[in-house]
Amino acid sequence: MVKAIRWGHDALVLEIGHGADEPVALRSAEAGGARMTTSDLVPVVQVLTSDHGHALASSRLGMSELGQALRLTDFHTDSESGRHELELDMSTTGLDVVATLESFDGVAAFTTRTTVTNTSDAPVTLLAVTSWSAPLGNRDDRPVGNTDWRLHRARSDWLAENRWDDVALGELFPRISQHLTGHRPRGQEALVSTGTWSSGEWTPVAAASSADQGVAWVWQVLHNGAWRIELGEEYRDFEVAVSGPNHMDHGWSRTLAPGESFTTVPAAVALGSDVTAAVAAVTELRRRTRRPHADNESLPVIFNDYMNTLDGDPTTAKLIPLVDAAAAAGAEIFCIDAGWYDDSGFWWDSVGAWQPSTTRFPGGLGEVVDRISGHGMVPGLWLEPEVIGVRSPLADQLPDEAFLQRGGQRLMEQGRYHLDFRHPAAVAHADAVVDRLVTDFGVGYFKFDYNINPGPGTDHASCSVGDGLLEHNRAHLAWLDSVLDRHPALVIENCGSGAMRADGALLSRLQLQSTSDQQDPLLYPPITASAPMSMLPEQAASWAYPQPGMSPEEAAFCLVTGLPGRFFLSGYLNNMTESELELVREAVALTKEIRHHIRRSTPVWPLGLPRWDDPWVTLGLDVDDATLLFIWRRADAPAAELRLPRFAGLDPRIETVFPKNLTPWQLAWSEADGVLRVDADAAPAARMIRISHKGGSDPRELA
Repeated sequence: MVKAIRWGHDALVLEIGHGADEPVALRSAEAGGARMTTSDLVPVVQVLTSDHGHALASSRLGMSELGQALRLTDFHTDSESGRHELELDMSTTGLDVVATLESFDGVAAFTTRTTVTNTSDAPVTLLAVTSWSAPLGNRDDRPVGNTDWRLHRARSDWLAENRWDDVALGELFPRISQHLTGHRPRGQEALVSTGTWSSGEWTPVAAASSADQGVAWVWQVLHNGAWRIELGEEYRDFEVAVSGPNHMDHGWSRTLAPGESFTTVPAAVALGSDVTAAVAAVTELRRRTRRPHADNESLPVIFNDYMNTLDGDPTTAKLIPLVDAAAAAGAEIFCIDAGWYDDSGFWWDSVGAWQPSTTRFPGGLGEVVDRISGHGMVPGLWLEPEVIGVRSPLADQLPDEAFLQRGGQRLMEQGRYHLDFRHPAAVAHADAVVDRLVTDFGVGYFKFDYNINPGPGTDHASCSVGDGLLEHNRAHLAWLDSVLDRHPALVIENCGSGAMRADGALLSRLQLQSTSDQQDPLLYPPITASAPMSMLPEQAASWAYPQPGMSPEEAAFCLVTGLPGRFFLSGYLNNMTESELELVREAVALTKEIRHHIRRSTPVWPLGLPRWDDPWVTLGLDVDDATLLFIWRRADAPAAELRLPRFAGLDPRIETVFPKNLTPWQLAWSEADGVLRVDADAAPAARMIRISHKGGSDPRELA
C-alpha cells in the first residue's frame, strides 16, 4: 500500500510517497498557482557504490540500484520560528540514508542534503550520492514523448559569464520507441563543473519550465567545487539529479568504514508557475539562508582602482588623486587592487607574503590608507589568500602537506601552488595575513580573488582525488567563517577572475560578488542583467567605469551597468571635467537612494533572459508596487517591447530616473497587454526607468 507524507507551509507543499514495494519519491508539489504531479517513481535519493551500480546500465546519476531499493523507516518534521524541516529516514541492506529538507514560511523553495551511513560490518565505497533527485512532472493525458518542457542553462567563461539559453527537452531526448524494448530510456543531459572554478564552465543554476503545465523548477548547487546537474528521461516524465562531486566526472569516491557517514553538498530547489516565479522563490531562499552581516543592509558604494584604470599598478602618486576624487564622488569604500605588495613589477609568481611594497609607497602603504580613512571611507585591499607563488619565500617555508598534491608533488598552475586548507599550516598562514592587515592598516574590506583552477583535486591524505578536493573546499568555507567570526565588521568581496567561482556556498557567507572582469562596456550588460539568476541582486557587483573623454551617453551606459546591484565604481575620476563628474555623482547619489529597495527586490526579465549579442538588454527589479527597469541599447535596432504583466490593465506612472538630463527616450505604454514600447535615437545608450502604480510609494524614499 502506497502512503504519502505531506510537508511544507503556506507557500510550498510537497507530497512524498513511500511503500513496502516502492522507493521514497516525490509524487506532487504545489507552490502558489503551480501544481506538479507525476506518474513516474523517481527515488528522492540516488546512491552508487562500487558493488551496487545502476539498475539499468547508463552514465546517469539516476536509475541507481540502491535508490530503487531504499525504503522509508521513519520521518521527522520540525517547525520553529518560521523554519520548517523534514527528515526522511531510509535504509537498505548495509546503508542508512537520511534526506533533510529545509524551508521557510512564505518561500516556495527549500534546501536539501543527503547523509549516508554504513551500517554493515565491512567498508563501503561510495561513487555518487545525490543531494536531490525528483521528477519534473507530467500530464497523464499526454502521449509518451509529447512534452513542452524546456531546459534553461547558462554557459560561463572568463569575461563571458551567465550566457543563458533554453532548449526543448524534446530536442535533447529524441523519440526512440523505448516501449518496444521493455526498458526505460537511458539518455541524459548533464551540466558538469570540475575543479574549483565552480562557475567556470556552467553557472551552478539550472531551470526547467513547462508552459503547458504552468510549472517551473530552479535548482542550484550550493558548493564551491565540483558538481553535476543532470536531466534524464523516464517512461512518461523527466527526472533531475543534483550532486556535488562524483566518480564519473570528478574522480570522487569515499570509502566508509563501518559506522562512518558522509553528507553531500547542499542544493536549493524552487518551484513556481514560470521561471521568473521560481527565481523569485530561490531569491528569497538565498536571503533567508545567508550569513547575517551589517553590510547586507547598508550596501556602501565601492571604488576600486583596477578596472580600466590602474590595472594592478598602484603607487602613492597614482592613488592619492583617485582617493580624493572617489571621496568627492560619494564612494564609501576605497579598495586598492592588485600590485600593492610588489617591488619588482613581475609579481604573479612571487605572491604569498602579502607585505606592502616600499618602492610603490615611499611613505608606506599607511600614507594612502590614512588618506582613505581621512575621507571617511573604509580602506580595502585586494588579496589572493589561497595561493603561494613558486618564487615566493613562503613556498620554501610551508610544508608540502600544506599544498594540494598529486603523487607526492605539489600541484603547480600558472606559477602558483595552491594551499590545502585541511592542513593547519595553510590556515595559520592565511589567518596571520588577514589578521595582520586588519590590525596594521585598519583594513575593513578585502577583495578575495582566485585566479587558478588546480584541477580535480589532491590525493594526499584522501580516499580519492575528488574527495581530497571536497574536504579542502569544506575547510576553505570553515576558514572564511572563522575570519568573519574574528572580524565581524569585515566586508569580503568574492572574486574569481571575475565570476569563475560564483556559487551559493561562498555567497551564503560573503557579502558581494564580482560579476566579471569584462573591460568592454558594450559586452557587460548581458552579464549584469543575468546575474540575479545565480545571486542576490544586492550582491551582484558589476563594474561602472566611466572615463574622461567619453560622451555623456557612453558614460551613462557604463553607470547604468553598475546600478542594478552593488555599485562598483572605477575610472579616472581625477581627470574628469566638472560636467563628467556631475553624471558620476548623480549615479552615486541614486544608488544610495535605491539600495534599500534593491535588497528587497526580485528580478524579472521583460525581454526574457538576454542572449550574448542581443541589441536590447533589460533587467527589472520588482519591489512593492514598483519595478525598476535597467535598459541598454547596444546597437541600432527596432524599438523594444518590454512585457510587464503586473501592470496590465493599469495606467502606471512611468519616469526616467537616470540619467535625468540626456535626450529622453520614446516610451509608449499599452495598458491592455502590459507592454512598454521603448525606443531611442542613439546607440549605445542606457536608461534606468521606474514604473509604478500611480499614488504608490517612491522606492527611493525607503529607509
